[in-house]
Amino acid sequence: MRKLLRTVLKDRSGWFKISMVCAVFICCGLIQSFQVDNQETYVLQYPANFGARFVIPADNPTTKDGVYLGRLLFYEKALSAKNNISCESCHQQKLAFTDGKAFSTGTDGSLTARNSMSLANLLWVRNFFWDGRSPGLEDQARFPLTDPHEMGQPLSESAKKINNTALYPPLFKKAFGSTVITEGQILKALSQFERTLISAGSNYDGYLAGNYKPTAQELRGLQLFESGPDPKNGVRGANCGHCHGGVKTFKELFHNNGLDSLVTDMGREQFTGQSTDRARFRVPTLRNIMLTAPYMHDGRFSTIEQVLDHYNEHIRQSPTLSSFLQDISNEIGGKNLALTRGEKADLIAFLGMLTDSSFISNPAFSNPHPVLNP
Repeated sequence: MRKLLRTVLKDRSGWFKISMVCAVFICCGLIQSFQVDNQETYVLQYPANFGARFVIPADNPTTKDGVYLGRLLFYEKALSAKNNISCESCHQQKLAFTDGKAFSTGTDGSLTARNSMSLANLLWVRNFFWDGRSPGLEDQARFPLTDPHEMGQPLSESAKKINNTALYPPLFKKAFGSTVITEGQILKALSQFERTLISAGSNYDGYLAGNYKPTAQELRGLQLFESGPDPKNGVRGANCGHCHGGVKTFKELFHNNGLDSLVTDMGREQFTGQSTDRARFRVPTLRNIMLTAPYMHDGRFSTIEQVLDHYNEHIRQSPTLSSFLQDISNEIGGKNLALTRGEKADLIAFLGMLTDSSFISNPAFSNPHPVLNP
């Protein structure tokens, strides 16, 4: 390097050449830095009791650049046919990534067929949507983006639109190594961001870690939640744990939970073609449940009290009704669950422990686009 500098200084244009040489070295440094950054893994942080039973596709590792790009795309309205909605329109962070509506409004003004589900802890989900028709996040993202009553735009058109911006090509270059934006890269980036939406900071988590002392009412609610009724032995329970047991408060199950005797939504049967799946829907997580009303696949219940009333008193019989809901009562020979008003209040107190205020305020999940003045 010193010899090179001495040589160019002998030339009357030496300073210009020096600047050019320095520029080359700076560019090389930037390229090297870019290559390192492009390979930097995004470390997913979650409690040990959540377990590592999840699958991240080998062709879509979670990187910092990919996650940031996915976050931008999650809030990008150009991915909709009329540039008027984004993923965030139906999945708002303040509502634990739901939208507070029975049915969401699509780009064309029509309503979706089912209620918008929370996006919390998708990392551990193996089958997506209420009917479980999608086996992975990359596949799942395609449906809302292209459905004519949701975002309503072919992925090819989405790729074309954002490829014509100044913002996205360099970011796709960093995340995927090419400025030519593809449909698959859009799906991969969105999936990377969605895998980071981990909710594990509730009072319930604090209790499990020994850092939060529940009230007496919350503890009674937890006991009811985890217990099945056994009136002959004096055990009272709300029977919730069969479907919502475990630290993540969901299991990879599909159940007919007795909403109707005559069903209008075929549920999982629509996907599998099996009559035994009629009116069966995916068991959602109960984390942040106090923020995600209205409830059920069709948003029919506007309050948590109505949900408890349903399971307590209004289970409808049908051929595919979950066995977990048949002949379950806190009274010997009882026809329904028969929880008392006080027990319902205890359950609600426990469900309140599942609210994760850090999840709904985490800046890493918020809209990264600048807010423009109207």
